[in-house]
Amino acid sequence: MSTSSLPENDISGHMTGSRDKAGDSTRALRAQRRAKRSGMLSQGFLSIVTFLWLFPLLYAVYTSFRPFSDTGGSDKGYFSLPSSLTFENYTTAWSDASLLKFFVNTLIIVVPSVILVLMLSSMAAFTVSRYTWKFNLFFLMLFTAGNLLPQQAIIVPLYRLYLAIPLPEFLSGSGTLYDTKLGIILIHVAFQLGFCTFVLSNFMKALPKDLNEAAMLDGAGVFKTFWDIILPLTRPALAALATLQVTWIYNDYFWARTLQTTGDEKPITSALQNLEGVFFTNNNLVAAGSLMVAIPILVVYFALQRHFISGLTLGATKG
Repeated sequence: MSTSSLPENDISGHMTGSRDKAGDSTRALRAQRRAKRSGMLSQGFLSIVTFLWLFPLLYAVYTSFRPFSDTGGSDKGYFSLPSSLTFENYTTAWSDASLLKFFVNTLIIVVPSVILVLMLSSMAAFTVSRYTWKFNLFFLMLFTAGNLLPQQAIIVPLYRLYLAIPLPEFLSGSGTLYDTKLGIILIHVAFQLGFCTFVLSNFMKALPKDLNEAAMLDGAGVFKTFWDIILPLTRPALAALATLQVTWIYNDYFWARTLQTTGDEKPITSALQNLEGVFFTNNNLVAAGSLMVAIPILVVYFALQRHFISGLTLGATKG
């Protein structure tokens, strides 16, 4: 049947439908072009931000392999091409700063701190999230409010408090809590406890209440319910928090600088000052030492990366 034999309404409807289809395809093509341009702009922006973020690290790696004669003893400047690349800065930093000894000092601080923080915060989170009692909301708010207190605000009263707390001589050469690893461990536990309690309580609130009731029917007490049932289910959250806690406590400089004065007992972050000279500083040597100090954190992150990402993803769905 020819078009001329169709009724006028059918012809206009057919033409209108064709125009609508053409308009839809044009709008879809424009939307695809806008999405493509938006994607290119986003990728370009992210590439620039990534480069700016990684540039200091890449430059530190580049500087760590340059000899001091290229930067401190010539007119070449820090951004000139190197005359040679060498591992001498790494070997010198390792031996001159006695990094192995300070790594051990940091290990003595980090491991007990992380264990105590995760254990105490998991117990507190279990109490305020799995049981209803008069002060559970108050204590949760109290733990959370502790994260809002700046560390610098309490340094003077904390310093006086540490000098007033006596310790046996085998724990402290000064006879007080000041200038001891125990003092640094305690302040890390105190400051990190609130954040971990808040995070773990959100995880535990999402677990079914029937777990507690079933455990009670089976004769399990409160601690057995916590240890054998609830705690294993929060393993992704504990792994994510462990990664964060190791990173934060290991990288701490403020408390290590203010509460620890004995040179041989300092953590690794403050011990990097041993690479600084009296009249000048070899920045190439400091860069090499800083990169060696960062290696353990990278090892911990890559070892717990899968658990860390799964913990963050799980936490995104918890209210």
